[in-house]
Amino acid sequence: MSAPFDRSLTGELAVGDGQDWAVSPQAGDEERVVESALRPHSLHDFIGQPKVARQLALVLEGAKRRGRTPDHVLLSGPPGLGKTSLALIIGSELGTSVKITSGPAIERSGDLAAMLSNLAPGDVLFIDEIHRIARPAEELLYMAMEDFRVDVVVGKGPGATAIPLEINPFTLVGATTRAGLLTGPLRDRFGFVGQMEFYEPAELQQVLARSADLLGVELTAEGSAEIAGRSRGTPRIANRLLRRVRDYAEVEADGRVTREVAEAALALYDVDHLGLDRLDRAVLEALVVKFGGGPVGVATLAVAVGEEPHTVEEVCEPFLVRAGLLARTPRGRVATEAAWQHLGQPLPRGGIPLGRVTADPQVSGASSEALFDA
Repeated sequence: MSAPFDRSLTGELAVGDGQDWAVSPQAGDEERVVESALRPHSLHDFIGQPKVARQLALVLEGAKRRGRTPDHVLLSGPPGLGKTSLALIIGSELGTSVKITSGPAIERSGDLAAMLSNLAPGDVLFIDEIHRIARPAEELLYMAMEDFRVDVVVGKGPGATAIPLEINPFTLVGATTRAGLLTGPLRDRFGFVGQMEFYEPAELQQVLARSADLLGVELTAEGSAEIAGRSRGTPRIANRLLRRVRDYAEVEADGRVTREVAEAALALYDVDHLGLDRLDRAVLEALVVKFGGGPVGVATLAVAVGEEPHTVEEVCEPFLVRAGLLARTPRGRVATEAAWQHLGQPLPRGGIPLGRVTADPQVSGASSEALFDA
């Protein structure tokens, strides 16, 4: 049984930056079609993030009772945790439309001015990856957020004239995965800042149960727990794995997603019980087997696995560090005891080198990265 919106995902494999698609927190273009159908439409239906959801509900209800637009909202956190869903829910709760754009798409201040001038009273403007907005557009945004006015410059040189343009009151919702890259003036203009956290397995099971119901998938509690435990605390990954396990269940089994079916399907897609994929394990194996647990520089590690240093540093390492399998030290990357155990490798004599890695006090700020990356 398939829901009407459950279309084939022809481009789902190209998800992002060289990492295997199955556990990448980034969403492909085709995948967003299914995501939009699975998204909740109210705070009541939104699962997880209880603190942010509660705080946001108070902000929205207070604004509605005063008959005014709510404060501008900034949502920060890793990809795949529901920032876009919350932005759309804000528009739904306020009964207004949501205009969606992204920071990289706003290259000139004129583009932003045109977008702001077309907003109806009370509309929500959602800017994804707002930390990547161009500086001229960001400076125009300051006045728009505070005074609901923008100055449009007409002409060039000494004859240039600034024409003030009034815009309708609106609510800006910004989403960012790199809150530290936001400038201070922009961050200070948001009245509410919500920090999205990774989900607990029990919350992911609720997400999976809801998604399975919408997709028409028969999902057992044991199968749900198996998928949730391998989803890296990210609803987007959980929903993606559910669809892949569903495919396996329909083709190789009776259509029911049980623990055994989930285990077999995820093994086929190279997702182990911790949620590590092929590239994650390759990084750990190179660090443990080839370099004796480290320390080793990220560039050398990337060469060992045949990937770009950016991919290893930005895609693989965050989860490996969070899972306690890898540590970043002043002298390079080091495998923890848990990494050796996960790979089934015997610990080296004298213990792992992590406890012995310290910066050289005689060379302040020095790192042995250069030794390994030369």
